[in-house]
Amino acid sequence: MVYLTIALTVGLAWFLYRSRAGLVLRAVGESPESAHALGYPVRRIRLAAVMTGGALCGVAGAYVSVVYTPLWVEGMIAGKGWIALALTTFATWRPARVLLGAYLFGGVTMLQFHLQGEGVQIPSQFLTMLPYLATIVVLVLISRNATWIRVNMPASLGKPFFPGS
Repeated sequence: MVYLTIALTVGLAWFLYRSRAGLVLRAVGESPESAHALGYPVRRIRLAAVMTGGALCGVAGAYVSVVYTPLWVEGMIAGKGWIALALTTFATWRPARVLLGAYLFGGVTMLQFHLQGEGVQIPSQFLTMLPYLATIVVLVLISRNATWIRVNMPASLGKPFFPGS
């Protein structure tokens, strides 16, 4: 699985920075007005990007319910979506940093399970909150320099696009 994640990260980086479709996607994220002026269907590209993201979230949810926890239980995701959003901010929208951050947060989660298995005399509630505590610490550290996040963030993130005004 580790090799697959590395290969997927390299493939994603190649797609975003080397392929025509990836460059168009990035152009729509940076300046939808310019992409529209060049004739690209900005709304369809944005819709396709959102649908792809939703499909990948569905695959992740299926992975959690089939492989990670081989049964459905109430609250099995337990805030992992919040960690994923924090991971995007931590990685400043760069694929290699996403991989690094995912392994960092995943490692903290596995450390929690390892410490519980070793019988460390810390209440399990404190060990369970380790991934969320690590997320908060990382967000506090990177928020000290807001320009670092803004420099790499897509310029049109969260801004509506109205063609032909």
